[in-house]
Amino acid sequence: MADRPKGFGFSAEVAAKMDSKYSVQNASKAAKWIDALLKDTTIASSPEAGELHEKLKDGTVLCRVINTLKPGSVKKVNTSKMAFKMMENIGNFLVGCTKYGISTTDLFQTVDLYENQNMSQVVQTILALANASKEQVDTGVDAGVKVSAGNKREFTDEQLKEGQNVIGLQMGTNKMASQSGMTGYGTGRQIIN
Repeated sequence: MADRPKGFGFSAEVAAKMDSKYSVQNASKAAKWIDALLKDTTIASSPEAGELHEKLKDGTVLCRVINTLKPGSVKKVNTSKMAFKMMENIGNFLVGCTKYGISTTDLFQTVDLYENQNMSQVVQTILALANASKEQVDTGVDAGVKVSAGNKREFTDEQLKEGQNVIGLQMGTNKMASQSGMTGYGTGRQIIN
């Protein structure tokens, strides 16, 4: 891992803001969800950013998570401790998440996890994955947000025809429109104190 200085000025402010977004509560939810899904890990015992980073850094746990949800997502999980192999695992996990249906806006970048740059986004990705997998896998851990249920409405033909006669306010209205009080074009502007 590269030892990067925290920076000065604006870069230090950005780093401080990213660090302040890290929520131990959300990290704990994500770690408990991983433990419940895999059943043989002990990630939940360390929701602090540095400890969670160390447990997830090599990407093997994340690859196991996505392979549990969608078997065959990651063909080969690298167990080597070489930097590019660990980053390849993380990249394979992210590709698997995309194929699973996670929005690219919810995904973290490989360096966010590998270099411990943005652990709040890593936790966000795990919670998004937990949320997407609620229907497929019940881990017993409440992670993510409740997915809304559909609210299908049925309208009669009479109600639909009635709706076509209404001019929506988005289209504007010509009621109460007049030019009273307007001065004619070409006259000087009157400034009154």
